[in-house]
Amino acid sequence: MPDSLGMRAAVLGLPEQMVAATRSLTVTGSLPSHDDIANVLVVGTGAAGWVGDLLAAVAGPFMPVPLVVHKGFEPPSFVDSSTLVVAISASGDSPETVAAATTCVEAGAHLFAVTSGGRLGALADSKEAATVFLPVAASPVPTRTRIGALAVPVLKAFDTLGFFPGARDWIGAAVDQLRARRDQLAPPDNLAADLARTIAGTMPVIYGGGILGGVAAARWKVQVNQSAKTPSWIGELPDVVHGEIAGWGQHGDITRQVLSLILLRHDDEAPEVSEQFSTVETWTDEVMAHILTVRAAGEGPLAQLLDLALIGDVVALELAERSGIDPGPTPAIVASPAAG
Repeated sequence: MPDSLGMRAAVLGLPEQMVAATRSLTVTGSLPSHDDIANVLVVGTGAAGWVGDLLAAVAGPFMPVPLVVHKGFEPPSFVDSSTLVVAISASGDSPETVAAATTCVEAGAHLFAVTSGGRLGALADSKEAATVFLPVAASPVPTRTRIGALAVPVLKAFDTLGFFPGARDWIGAAVDQLRARRDQLAPPDNLAADLARTIAGTMPVIYGGGILGGVAAARWKVQVNQSAKTPSWIGELPDVVHGEIAGWGQHGDITRQVLSLILLRHDDEAPEVSEQFSTVETWTDEVMAHILTVRAAGEGPLAQLLDLALIGDVVALELAERSGIDPGPTPAIVASPAAG
């Protein structure tokens, strides 16, 4: 399989990437005090935006202040001197992130930047803001393979601030699970290869339960889109059973030729959501080519979310390999640092 950007090695190197981020990436400048922060806004697009969603799914439910994720140019109007703005951009030149962070700083917000430099790094320097400067990638691996390097510094900062105590332990548990999952995905006949072989030639619809499952589904979608160059759609339970499920009432003779359904399951599902998955399977049984279930493993929400993400990343690579597609380049996306 052509792999001009080394995607497979980068994807499977996620646990080591997280370890490196834990040990070597430190904050320059001072974080604000816990009592000075009334809300947290995470700004980022592309892979950085997905990391924001990860933070909201994993840390958000435990934080004593609201955490909001924003992926556009204009930040919410609530931003003021009591806001901690976490701006994430690997390049430092994502126009949406730079614009939003600049507006937030002008409104008096505290800035915490995760970047390798660029305009975001310059903004952070000019304000003497707390910053984690990422090492510049030695090779042009897409930003979507650097989710560990982008997420770990923020989780550590939340721990330091007292917003997410124990984050370092959850990171360690995630690393353990990612290594175990990688070992399981190493043999030729593995879970990801089996999934790719089953759904090859169809377009996946991916449903996850609750915010964690929804974030995992979003990761699968973007990796299938960008690595396998295949359309994909996502949904989140319980919302699916209050709307989209009605759309499978017709055209089964068409959809079961072109669509496969993948259900992403995890331990943090509400009991009611677990029951709703059975409803989804019943109502989609005759309209999907395949209905497949993938269950997360690992201790804690971070480990389970990243476990599902890693499986999806490798499924996308396997789909690309089956089609002889180079998974790294994305020619349909205009060459721009806006990707993260």
